[in-house]
Amino acid sequence: MARFRHAYPWLALLLGLAVPVGGAAQEAPFPGRSPDPCAGEPTEASGSADLYCMVLTAPVTLGRDIRARVDLRFAPSPFTVAVNVDGHVRYRATLEVAGLPGPQELGAAPDGRAYTTYVAWLTTPTFYPEVRLGPVGNGRTDLGVIDLDKFVLLVSAEPAADLPERTGRLVLRGQSPSTRMYPADMMEYLVGAGGIDVGKDPGGMTGMDGMHHTHTGGDGWLRPPMPAGITMLPALMELEAPDATPFLPSVNDPERVPWVRPRELVRLADGDTLELTATYVRRRLRGGTHIVYGFNGQIPGPLIQVDEAATVTVRFSNRIDWPTTVHWHGIRIDNASDGVPHVTQELVPPGGDFTYTIHVPDPGIYWYHPHHREDLLKDLGLAGNLMVRPARADYFAPAHREEVVVLDDVLMNGDALVPFGRERANDALMGRFGNVFLLNGEPDYRLTVERGEVVRFFLTNVSNTRTFNLSFGGAPMKVVGSDIGLYEREAWSESVVLAPAERAIVHVRFPQTGTLPLENRVTGMDHLGGRFFAEVDTLGAVTVAEGNATPDLTGVFGALREHLFVQEDIDRYRSAFDRPVDHELVMTMERQDLPFVVERLMRVDSAYFHPIEWSGTMPMMNWNATAAEVRWILRDPVTGREGMDIGWDFPLGEVRKIRVTNERRSFHAMQHPLHIHGQRFLVLSVNGMPNENLVWKDTVLVPVGATVDLLLELSNPGDWMMHCHISEHLESGMHSVFRVR
Repeated sequence: MARFRHAYPWLALLLGLAVPVGGAAQEAPFPGRSPDPCAGEPTEASGSADLYCMVLTAPVTLGRDIRARVDLRFAPSPFTVAVNVDGHVRYRATLEVAGLPGPQELGAAPDGRAYTTYVAWLTTPTFYPEVRLGPVGNGRTDLGVIDLDKFVLLVSAEPAADLPERTGRLVLRGQSPSTRMYPADMMEYLVGAGGIDVGKDPGGMTGMDGMHHTHTGGDGWLRPPMPAGITMLPALMELEAPDATPFLPSVNDPERVPWVRPRELVRLADGDTLELTATYVRRRLRGGTHIVYGFNGQIPGPLIQVDEAATVTVRFSNRIDWPTTVHWHGIRIDNASDGVPHVTQELVPPGGDFTYTIHVPDPGIYWYHPHHREDLLKDLGLAGNLMVRPARADYFAPAHREEVVVLDDVLMNGDALVPFGRERANDALMGRFGNVFLLNGEPDYRLTVERGEVVRFFLTNVSNTRTFNLSFGGAPMKVVGSDIGLYEREAWSESVVLAPAERAIVHVRFPQTGTLPLENRVTGMDHLGGRFFAEVDTLGAVTVAEGNATPDLTGVFGALREHLFVQEDIDRYRSAFDRPVDHELVMTMERQDLPFVVERLMRVDSAYFHPIEWSGTMPMMNWNATAAEVRWILRDPVTGREGMDIGWDFPLGEVRKIRVTNERRSFHAMQHPLHIHGQRFLVLSVNGMPNENLVWKDTVLVPVGATVDLLLELSNPGDWMMHCHISEHLESGMHSVFRVR
């Protein structure tokens, strides 16, 4: 039976048999570790050993007890996951070896020279090409940064350390955890072609191109399209509709609904009042006309601009068909104005009103959105930015201009919006990935700048689920700030990783004339094909004109500025960085009554989870699942309490160190952007690697299987929510409330 499980892993998983993952177990103990160097879940803060560790094995013919592992930590980055411009994860690899004999004991090389050293090599699963990483030996060796999706590490005995090709005896080899993702050949036959009953006939299928087919089943649901070039099991394509009524906004007389307007800038002085109304609007997308929602008739809502330390009043009026609230995301606001239903206020019914008092203690870019049925109300247009202008004149390094950009996506089939679940959120497994990208509410962002111009971009991700990896066609870029203010120091970056609800402030210089694409470049996963593939979404373009920007900011832009006032602010808390963890939080999920084919497929798919699920390549399976079948969970592992029962109670004015673990063994593990209301925190480490460039945050992206340590400053009294900001995960239970006394 053991031989069967190794030879036919997909069939074994389908039949419910245990399949070994993470490399073969060894018999002799690794010094100071368990018999399998990568066995089990993390005991401290190192992240899931199954995803971030490789076991290297030696040939039995070597006759030696050699123990070797490679730790895969994220490379240094301004973000909690390190990727390159194309979305490939960048790992900092460290090799740890014990028991290697002296290379001279292995005899001579094929050319007769004696072996003098061991050399590590990096290659792909096809063993081409091979790249020399350098000499290694017993103990720990830094192998540098690896950014291949699937890779193999080899160690060979060689007569010299600088050989361009591997020629000597192979002594160690191991595969990355991602190589466990294989094409599902046998499973496709058994589940896909085997005629398994998955439910009622949907009454129509969506075309594979995802662009022109708008078939609606007899249940009234419009199916989501498959991404171009991706296939899925036939049984999945026949899943019945979600257990909910399909919903899109409707009115008796659509022609009387005003057309959506572009966002307007509203400057408010201390003491001013803004009237903010949620209304119906009409808009065009892909040639179709749609009834959606907008604040003050605008998508995004008005760009509210206030000065640091100001207090303003917002009188909110609800003129749509859903009860709702307005949450002022990231602002350390008075608790009564935080906008959380049944925690800080009751829902504002259709036709109702509510007054928010907003004090803004911190400069930066914030945003506002509903906090009830966020999965549909926000996705249908209710979101906008609030910018807090800094009191310090030298807060930012010089730039020629500022651009505020709201990033979003919507899910369409042809020229029609795919409906939402009325009674409960659907797309509950992965969250709702859109296939039409919107920047500032429009599908084709355009900007014209002069040659040499430095633009300060304020970026906000308001999408339900999607994590972006943005770049400007190779234009040099440096990361300046995040959710609540500036980093300790500016940092160069090829791209900007932005999870739902996160913000980023970046400076981009455009040194040459021409047109540069604004792109989202990521690595998608073809689950059926067992492969990674490149996804490049062009979100817009920046045209660089002939004229030279004045003044010349080349020198200023080329320097990485240190923000001493930020460092001094954080200095007050550095003594707490190494304190023991005060509280722990685990992110996981449970499910019930999912279709048989989904259960079987997820058992296979769980052999490997990528740190970031960048795109929705299994839309039918995701679309079918609702909050009735999927429960996303926040759990205190010390007390065992979950969700609203966690009951953390903190004294005002203190700090707490909190360890957040994204459970790798979850039924469908994926990244979670954890948002904490009303306070600010520092990300101290990711998978045990200290963060060397800190910034105050309110939302942190926790990769799959990762462990993130936070230092939470408790500066604001009241009852505050913490939750995943994937909207469907929030609606499926991934939230809790803590109290600051």
